[in-house]
Amino acid sequence: MNWDEILFRAINDLAGRFDFLDWTMYEFSQESNLFFPGILLVGYWGWTNWREARIATPGLAALIGLSDLIGGQLKIIIDRARPCQILANIHELVGCGGTMSLPSNHAVNSSTAAAFLQMLYPATAWITWPLVVIIGISRVYLGAHYVSDVLGGWILGTLLGASIGFMLVRSGWLGRVTTSPTNYVREQ
Repeated sequence: MNWDEILFRAINDLAGRFDFLDWTMYEFSQESNLFFPGILLVGYWGWTNWREARIATPGLAALIGLSDLIGGQLKIIIDRARPCQILANIHELVGCGGTMSLPSNHAVNSSTAAAFLQMLYPATAWITWPLVVIIGISRVYLGAHYVSDVLGGWILGTLLGASIGFMLVRSGWLGRVTTSPTNYVREQ
């Protein structure tokens, strides 16, 4: 057994033992459960800063769509089978899934959103990144992905979200004043 299978089994072997944990991991793995909090976030964002919300909200939606597309294409290229397709004696709580394994699109999409939001609002990190971790662990717990699938998804999503968020903040489209070290005038 390699490290990935050892970690997968350590996490996945907890499935089926605790009803509350099973329910929690299942709920964190459902994309539809993010819809209502997302609507509240957009509403709050629009209420407090309409200029940013009208630019960044569609940008975030498009970015998540792009990250989902990239993740799906990488699954086809990498062509790695899911653990539920090749390993015996696993706890499969939600079905195996229809596509390949690497990267986990749940991990890609959640880390894309978290990194993007952190670039715009650094204080959001304390809530978004723990959610990203729980969502990623839930995919292993439920038997859908290896740990490396989740890690790969986190890396890809973080790079996408942070780079686009950084460019948006630096562009000035949000109406924020940005300065770079080259704009400072040295006093003598």
